[in-house]
Amino acid sequence: MEKSESFNLGFWIHALVTLLAWIGPFLFNWKVMLVCYLIVFLQHVVLGKCLLNDTHGTAEEDHNTFYSLVFESLGFHPDKKRLHFLARKIFVPGLALFTVFWQVYLGFVSLIF
Repeated sequence: MEKSESFNLGFWIHALVTLLAWIGPFLFNWKVMLVCYLIVFLQHVVLGKCLLNDTHGTAEEDHNTFYSLVFESLGFHPDKKRLHFLARKIFVPGLALFTVFWQVYLGFVSLIF
């Protein structure tokens, strides 16, 4: 795959969605974030892939993820299998739990809505 194909508009949309997943607990209400995390988690469970990877030509075989593409473009060579597991099974549920902990348990109010 050529670099220009990997870093097209689909890549930048994927980057924005991923960034929002990580900063969302501070910006948006926990109920909205849980719905978003659930949608992402369900696409991984039901479809077995990330739909946004298709938009920038990142094949799902060989445990490729958005994170592995970014790391490899920066010159790092992560363990793709381990990173795939983290991205699909740990990050999304972990962010969901953090969101609830941050807003419900600690009482921080989201900045936007």
